[in-house]
Amino acid sequence: MKTKKLRLLILQQLRSPNNCFHPKIDPMKTEIESTESEVRTFPAGAQAPASYRSRVAVLGAVIVVLAAGLALGVIPRLRAQSKREVISREIAPQVVTVTNVSRSKSAVQLLLPGDVHAYEQTRLFARADGYLLKWNVDIGARVQSGQVLAEVDTPELDQELNQSKAALAQAQANLLLARSSSARWDGLLKDRAVSQQEVDERSSALAAREADMKAAEAAVLRLEKLTSFKEIRAPFAGTITRRFVDTGALIHAGGNASALFDLAQMDKLRVHVNVPQAYLREVVIGSEVAVHVAEYPERVFSGTVLRTSGAFDAATRTLLAEIETPNQDGALYPGIHVDVQFSLAQSAPPIVVPATAVIARNEGVQVATLDESNLVHLQKVQVGRDLGRTVEIVAGLTEGARIVTNPTDTLAEGMPVKVAPVPVAKSASGQIARR
Repeated sequence: MKTKKLRLLILQQLRSPNNCFHPKIDPMKTEIESTESEVRTFPAGAQAPASYRSRVAVLGAVIVVLAAGLALGVIPRLRAQSKREVISREIAPQVVTVTNVSRSKSAVQLLLPGDVHAYEQTRLFARADGYLLKWNVDIGARVQSGQVLAEVDTPELDQELNQSKAALAQAQANLLLARSSSARWDGLLKDRAVSQQEVDERSSALAAREADMKAAEAAVLRLEKLTSFKEIRAPFAGTITRRFVDTGALIHAGGNASALFDLAQMDKLRVHVNVPQAYLREVVIGSEVAVHVAEYPERVFSGTVLRTSGAFDAATRTLLAEIETPNQDGALYPGIHVDVQFSLAQSAPPIVVPATAVIARNEGVQVATLDESNLVHLQKVQVGRDLGRTVEIVAGLTEGARIVTNPTDTLAEGMPVKVAPVPVAKSASGQIARR
């Protein structure tokens, strides 16, 4: 009975032009203003009129209807949408590509940069003071061992040599006089014509004259040796890489010696490579390497590990290795950059996985593995060297495990997935080749 009266009251209010739901009047504002005016006019202890009570009842009914619509309409739709998403995930699992974990090949191809140096290289200086009389070779010239490269005019040295020869002749004459005098005094001593003291003095003079002659001979030999340095000769066969002087230039010897030429032996070269500490045991003296030059893309130069420095650089943690490579045709030059490829044999090859299979999250480095039911398990791993397309796994995986090669951010622990089929292609002979 009360419900029926409430409905009639709502219909009357809706039909009334002064109701709170009139399109030109704000319902909430009208209701509040009318309520406040009526409250202000009510005397204390007086009962509110019937129209006020009916409006309050209508407002409460509207609020109840809106709350019921929210509870019965919006919330069930949200729950249904969430349920549909869960069902869609269960019906259409994520498609992933899978591969089996394997160890790397026994030989690792390591490519390191290297610097090329001449097998022997020296800078030629003058040994005698003078003026450059002429030079016989220029840069790029191939010379033989002992070949005359330049000639130096040494007028002062020539005069010193003549003076030394004259001093030698004088010393020889003094020696002859001392010998004859000593022989005469020895004869007089037998006749007791002179004293023993006088004979000893003549013998000492003879010894002094002999020493003078030896000193003069040494001086002549020294100057003659210096005179031979007027001709600058090549100490070994090679190529002139630099020339520093021209004809008529003043040549100094000694501490401020003048450089004349740079000579390099290039029929075989030395390549210096800094090997990281991780490959300490794999670099073996005598092993063969391949030398690649960007300017010769279709040619591979051979080389041999000749020696190592025997100590690591504390700053870079690298070991200097020296490689010898033949260069009979002169295709390589000292100072160029090359890439040296080592074939390193490993006693215990590590496990390698595609670089795309590694997952980096807050939990650490992980790899997604699959069990027999194709359920995902996020396995923590410890990575080793980054080889570009592949990464070494030091710990956390076993050989033969199935891993996901294309994990996404939504991949979670225990999630079922669908394994994509392995693509196949027909070869030219009609056989099926699997990649």
